[in-house]
Order: sequence, then structure tokens, then C-alpha cells
Amino acid sequence: MIGRLKGLLVHKQPPWLMVDVNGVGYELEVPMSTIYDLPELGHEVTLFVHHAQKEDSVSLYGFLRESERRLFRDVQKVTGIGAKIALAILSGSTVGDFARQVQSGDTAAISRIPGIGKKTAERIVLELRDKLDGLDGGGTAGIARPMTGKTDPLGEATVALQQLGYKPAEAARMAKDAAGEEDSAEAIIRKALRAALK
Repeated sequence: MIGRLKGLLVHKQPPWLMVDVNGVGYELEVPMSTIYDLPELGHEVTLFVHHAQKEDSVSLYGFLRESERRLFRDVQKVTGIGAKIALAILSGSTVGDFARQVQSGDTAAISRIPGIGKKTAERIVLELRDKLDGLDGGGTAGIARPMTGKTDPLGEATVALQQLGYKPAEAARMAKDAAGEEDSAEAIIRKALRAALK
């Protein structure tokens, strides 16, 4: 089992990234909460890792904070929730905010996350209400550094929103509405998700 990786960040295409560890490139899927705080390409990064093995595939999921990995694992214990929805939760909300929504029974806010309907939100509250104590978003593994813009931030943001579960037309509209003149892909995604989850 792989629990942590430390190496150079060599590729970043939300929600995917690659970390070079002594010449071996590890490809990981990460939530937007991690993408926002990654260092620039070529810098060292340390990630907490969730290693998922199925009969026909092996997947690695990376997180800058241990609390994010714990929430990712906890929500998948709820019936009907897999890795894709767990990543969407972490991409649209902080760990602390999501824990507060669950503990207060705010199913309306939870059901605004892509892939979660009212019944699933109710099941999340029922099954996780007493299990999310102590989740505050702490425990950073990697050091946050400013990010550089990409050549096509609007296009990257649109693709990332689609991979989070939004339909292509909806993702394009969300990205376009959120985009500012000098915004990076990460900034567009962050603003689009905040607007969608209000």
C-alpha cells in the first residue's frame, strides 16, 4: 500500500497530476482543494495517498492534507458513494464546511454537490453525523506556493468541471461565467464551484 509520496510535481491537468519520485512517475487523481494549493511544476510536493485496488485496476488519489484523505475514505463508506463523488465533495467544499453541514443536517447544501441527490444527502447525514468530529482541514503534507497561469485556463477549467460530474454544456457555462480576464484555471474552477454551491 502507498500511503505517502514525496517528489517533484512534473505534470498537472486537473483533476490529474504526476509526481516524479526518484525517476518513477506516479499519476494521481486529486480534488480541487489540493489543486488550488499545489506548488509550481518542478517543485517538490508531499501528498497523502489513498491506494485503491480493484480486480482490473489500481488507482491512486492524492491529498495535501490528512483530513482530506480521511474524509475521502469516510464518505465512501456511505452506501452508493464512490471515489468520484468523494472527490466532488472535496472539490466543492472545505473539510470543515462539509463536516459542519453533515453535523447540522444541512441536506440542501450537501445535495448541491454534483452526483448527490436528496436521498443520498440524507444518507450521508445519517451515516456520518457522528464520525466527522475533529476534521478541521489541518495536517498539510506539502507546502503551498503560488501557481502560474496556463495557456488556456478557460478550457482547462471546463474539462475539470466535467470530470467533477457537470455536463459539458453546464461546465462550459459555469467556467465562462466565472472567468476573469487574468484568472488561472484553478481560480476559475474555485469561483465556478462557489457559485454553483451557493
